[in-house]
Amino acid sequence: LPGWEEGLFPHQRALDEQGRAGLEEERRLAYVGITRAKRRAKIYFASNRRIRGLWQPTTPSRFIDNLPSAHVEVAEAAGSSQYGSYGISRFSNLDSYESDYVTPGWQRAKSRPFEENSNAPSASRNKHSTSGKKNPTINGEILSRSSTRSHFVAGARVFHQKFGPGTIAAVDGNKLTVDFDKAGRKMVLESFLQST
Repeated sequence: LPGWEEGLFPHQRALDEQGRAGLEEERRLAYVGITRAKRRAKIYFASNRRIRGLWQPTTPSRFIDNLPSAHVEVAEAAGSSQYGSYGISRFSNLDSYESDYVTPGWQRAKSRPFEENSNAPSASRNKHSTSGKKNPTINGEILSRSSTRSHFVAGARVFHQKFGPGTIAAVDGNKLTVDFDKAGRKMVLESFLQST
């Protein structure tokens, strides 16, 4: 099962458009995918992904944390690393590549110190640092934006730049269902609305 990364699975559009219902549908799809395995399910995620032409760091899917740890074996794919190294480990001898492969990104990746967070649900961790320095690890909790209370209430009149005036029908965190006078019923984020 590839692509278990936040924003990809669960998909950001499902979260933005459907809120908690979208998250639960994505969770159901994860369950279906795992339970279809006959003996073993392999879940893959990338530490970096090319999105719209740019390399973006990614976070493993929140669904990985929900798996029972007694049934999870974490492994690192051969030659993988945080920075992508074209089939060799970050800590392998890189001298033979010095003269042939000298792009700025490659040089930065080789010289940049790092320490991976051992609590993250990712590949097996290597505690080495290329320069002996340690980068701080920040432990925190991801908070859903939809869990914050909206300052809008059902029945209030609002204005949207594109859809015009309307009345709030329902509030789900920062997502509002609005009956617009001319555009009909739409779900919009509260940041796009003004009180009237």
